Amino acid sequence: MQKEMAKKATGTAASLKTDTDKLFKLATELKDQVDKSNQNILSLDVIKKAEEIEKLAHSVKEKMRGEN
Repeated sequence: MQKEMAKKATGTAASLKTDTDKLFKLATELKDQVDKSNQNILSLDVIKKAEEIEKLAHSVKEKMRGEN
């Protein structure tokens, strides 16, 4: 039972690292896109990327709480 829990914890940690790396990449891409956009107009891609970041951040938060 303890081995199974340890294996699950290791998998969760790896998943968190992967997700946070992806979250960082997406946030960097979003910043670049916003910097290039007009101050009065946001592209649909910027909005979609922000929504993707929001979903991934929520997923990371739930994994950290152990509610996966």
